[in-house]
Amino acid sequence: MMRYILSPSTNCYWNLALEQYVFDNLDTDYGYFMLWQNDNTIVVGKHQNTAAEINAEYVKENDIKVVRRLSGGGAVYHDLGNLNYTFIDDNPDDTFDFARFCNPVVKALASLGANAEITGRNDMTLDGKKFSGNAMYKKKGRVMHHGTLMFDSNLDILTNALKVSKDKIESKGIKSIRSRVTNIKPHINDDLTVQDFIVALRDFMFSENEMEVYELTDEDIKNVDKLYEEVYSKWEWNYGASPKYSVMKERRIEGFGKLEVYMDVKSGKIEDISFYGDYFGNGDSSVLAEIMKGKNLEETELRTALKDVDIRHYFNNLSLDQFMSIIME
Repeated sequence: MMRYILSPSTNCYWNLALEQYVFDNLDTDYGYFMLWQNDNTIVVGKHQNTAAEINAEYVKENDIKVVRRLSGGGAVYHDLGNLNYTFIDDNPDDTFDFARFCNPVVKALASLGANAEITGRNDMTLDGKKFSGNAMYKKKGRVMHHGTLMFDSNLDILTNALKVSKDKIESKGIKSIRSRVTNIKPHINDDLTVQDFIVALRDFMFSENEMEVYELTDEDIKNVDKLYEEVYSKWEWNYGASPKYSVMKERRIEGFGKLEVYMDVKSGKIEDISFYGDYFGNGDSSVLAEIMKGKNLEETELRTALKDVDIRHYFNNLSLDQFMSIIME
């Protein structure tokens, strides 16, 4: 018997908390099938370096949220044209069997007229183009399999948000594999909305499986809220959990010159930082570096640390806002 859960939220932090709560706490006598959507979000894999996977400047300008999931694999973009699905079930043989959970989706799409294929280690494609990336998390004989279903996503935003900036990043994290992508909608009835697609996928799953609706209780929601607040909404989880990496940023600004910034970052904290370039300045930039060492590579914390520092003393004609834009881009 499986239970069906439709998330009531499009908040990415809450939905990732919901997945973990269902996996860790709901009755293991049942399997679970979940459908959920995130609005304007990048989800990075557990082992990835967040800074190396996103176009930070574009993400900030477009108010794209960033969240880390429990499973491995690569970074993916979610919007309200995308539908996410999750299977949670027993996994007695402890294998990474992606086909076991992708096949029901392939069958559902076939019923709608789209001939999807499972390709590579964990992707699904239509006419050779990727529309679904999948990942797994396993613990204590249970498995969580989740994937994206790009139904009518904004592919321009996806491409720009996941495009690594010009910074030269050397990371020990796992780099995403960029693929040509497509939406499902053009391959089926073009009049269908994403809400129609949700209903069609749900109905197909009910027709193929012994399944019942599970309504989240007040206690369930209270516990998901707690996990959301304590873990998934935190910078320490979404950025600070990244592996150690080195980054070089550079910017040439009219009337200032060129500034190069070299940083070593571990667990989201600046371990070492140094400045080079053809700029003019009166102060010793190593003093500024000492102020920044040990701080999280996070804008609010760095601005607080530098609130009494005259940046122009170190970098002539450079404002604090310009300096922060270079550090955080």
